[in-house]
Amino acid sequence: MTFAIIAGVVVLIALYVLSFYNGTITMRNQVEEAFSTMDVYLKQRYDLIPNFVNTVKGYAAHEQQTLVQLTEARTRAMGATTTEEKIEGEKVFQSALSRLMAVVENYPELKANQNFLQLQEELAAQEGHIANSRKYYNANVREFNIRIEKFPGSLLAGLFGFTRQPLYEIPDVAQRENVTVQF
Repeated sequence: MTFAIIAGVVVLIALYVLSFYNGTITMRNQVEEAFSTMDVYLKQRYDLIPNFVNTVKGYAAHEQQTLVQLTEARTRAMGATTTEEKIEGEKVFQSALSRLMAVVENYPELKANQNFLQLQEELAAQEGHIANSRKYYNANVREFNIRIEKFPGSLLAGLFGFTRQPLYEIPDVAQRENVTVQF
């Protein structure tokens, strides 16, 4: 009788460990898939930037520093290899893009240019896709992090090498402010 109880408890523990491990692997893969989806949208946006910069160059030649900063930020973001580097690179890129959009406000003839308007619409669409994919990524990361931090999962997470994943967050208040766009 005692042996049956001990064997039953061991089987239940083994089933829990197996379930935890397999479930956490599934969640980790969902986090990676969510980040890959966001990365695809970021790449599409990065691909739009050279055309955007070239269009702005013709109208705002003396804003060279802003254009150079945007190009450098784009290169840095695209060259990132780890999740953390990509998130940090994207933050710098987003800040540079916001500065460029503020510069554009000073050029009414640029805002009326058909190529610029088309690029701006494409960029706005990409921003919407990126925002949605960030939400999806953060939701998956939240669930994964909760799973590996709650007891008794926290005991098993370390054993199997599962570590906390970073959320995609906007770092400072300045970047949270809306950019005023006037037409």
